[in-house]
Amino acid sequence: MTKKYDVLDKVNSSADVNELDKEQLKQLCDDVRNFMIETVSKTGGHLGAGLGVVELSVALHKVFTTPNDKIIWDVGHQAYPHKIITGRKNKLSTIRQAGGLSGFTKRSESLDDCFGAGHSSTSISAGLGMAVARDLKDGENNVVSVIGDGALSAGMAYEALNNAGALKNRLIVILNDNDMSIAPPVGAISGYLSKLISSSGWLSARNIAKNVAHKMPNNIAELAGRFEEYARGMFTGGTLFEELGFYYVGPIDGHNMDHLLPVLENVRDMKEDRPVLIHVVTKKGHGYEPAEKSHDKYHGVSKFCVQTGKQEKSQSNISSYTQVFGETLSNIADKDDKIVAITAAMPSGTGLNYFAKKHPDKTFDVAIAEQHAVTFGAGLACEGYKPFVAIYSTFLQRAYDQVIHDVAVQNLPVKFAIDRAGLVGADGATHAGMFDLAYLSTLPNMVVMAPSDEYELACMVKTANDYNDGPIAFRYPRGEGIGVNWQKNIKSFEIGKGKIVQQGKKVAILSIGTRLPEVKIASEILNEKHGIKPTIADMRFVKPLDKKLISKIVKSHDVIITIEEGVRGGFGAMVLHYLSENDLLNGKKIRTMTLPDEFQDHCNPRKQYDYAKLNSGDIVKQVLKGIK
Repeated sequence: MTKKYDVLDKVNSSADVNELDKEQLKQLCDDVRNFMIETVSKTGGHLGAGLGVVELSVALHKVFTTPNDKIIWDVGHQAYPHKIITGRKNKLSTIRQAGGLSGFTKRSESLDDCFGAGHSSTSISAGLGMAVARDLKDGENNVVSVIGDGALSAGMAYEALNNAGALKNRLIVILNDNDMSIAPPVGAISGYLSKLISSSGWLSARNIAKNVAHKMPNNIAELAGRFEEYARGMFTGGTLFEELGFYYVGPIDGHNMDHLLPVLENVRDMKEDRPVLIHVVTKKGHGYEPAEKSHDKYHGVSKFCVQTGKQEKSQSNISSYTQVFGETLSNIADKDDKIVAITAAMPSGTGLNYFAKKHPDKTFDVAIAEQHAVTFGAGLACEGYKPFVAIYSTFLQRAYDQVIHDVAVQNLPVKFAIDRAGLVGADGATHAGMFDLAYLSTLPNMVVMAPSDEYELACMVKTANDYNDGPIAFRYPRGEGIGVNWQKNIKSFEIGKGKIVQQGKKVAILSIGTRLPEVKIASEILNEKHGIKPTIADMRFVKPLDKKLISKIVKSHDVIITIEEGVRGGFGAMVLHYLSENDLLNGKKIRTMTLPDEFQDHCNPRKQYDYAKLNSGDIVKQVLKGIK
């Protein structure tokens, strides 16, 4: 660290935080917040969520001692302060970079990260598992699960709450209620929490109970507790959490250390075998004015100026794939009133913000509930609508059962727009869209497409809209396209038909998705340096395969290379299976280029594909290897 921080410089572990007095703790909060702002301004990353939990993070590490006590951060975006005060402050400048800190909690990174996070709504389930394991071993440590109000909209969180209430193991759940996940939270739970916060009856009922408990003899304390419970039920109708078996505490100000510390200490020292939920109210982006005023509270930021908050923006005029999808769907919907769009708390991330501006009544944000999103879409399809379910590839994995049973089995015309396909750079393994080609192409009735550029994507949006014989999916990567004109002459593709991009001899490269530019570069190298001009096919469809085109290519070429931005079991496997079943191999040399059989860490996307051996130089090597 170049700048001096009076208290933070002395803190390298939970144990160090335990030793600080109240004034030092408040100074530590200021140090952590300023250090985080200063560092992330130079690296980019997730900022707003961490700023909102600085006081909570410091208070947790004052009251509990990791790694003996377990603190589980849901999602991980909010874990930057936790990393800073558990010995990783000097590495924060490497966050989300090759060889550096993960943007999420990661077990292999630190003993203080007791559970890895990437997707939301897992912390209560994991914490309950740890609490049960502790009790089976007769342990004494504390387990604390932190979950946000946005993450609480997912069904998995309620499954865990229900199980925890029934088991009655000692578990502390902290509900970080900032009324702001990535997008503003939607749904009944948000309104319910707001009602609790604003209820004067609730607050007065608690004060009455406290006064009763304070003035009465010890043998009447139990009666006071019962009165408090009765009062809560009378004034607020009881709380959902208490009905599930939790002792509810709150809501309390998550930025006030004088409120946080005694509550956490009291809960820590409770001897009752019963889970506790502490409702903490925070403000995302707290303490940094540009973040507080931003519509997304600086959830994810590029490098920025600390003084003004102005972020560095790309000067490129090239559209992102996400933008192409959103604008194309919006334009098509101008003439088709049956189109509806569904997102699971990611309107901007999936491009549906473009659609929502023109068609707000046809846009449905169902909160962090991917399973529900898919079946909700299935219901709309049953009634004659054309639902486009826009979800990141890695998040659609959560709804795989619904894709199979509620959509594919019933052959419903749900359209899946799958963003963040392939490797995703700084977000790393948890967010990589590695598996969708494999897990979707195995399903009967499913059509699976992947565009090679922005124009192809626009055409696939139209293709999906025009196809109503069953479910159809198209997947596309994060980031900018290659700069082609995608707004003119948008047309539907014939289902299951690819195209020849370049006619050559002996060697053929069958490409699916956005590796095609690398294939073209490889072709130029092969032609210039080795006198080899390969045939290049943009296959467009993983399912159904263009069997006629594949058969023709195999019969007239000696070496066939398939390439895809997905794991084994996808496009290449489909091609091999078809050739094998139809006795078309006949001594031909077939090479499948896929992502490696491992989870790749966060890194620059170009370097990720270098490591995966899916760039132009790797294609050249595979061709030369095949012709030897």
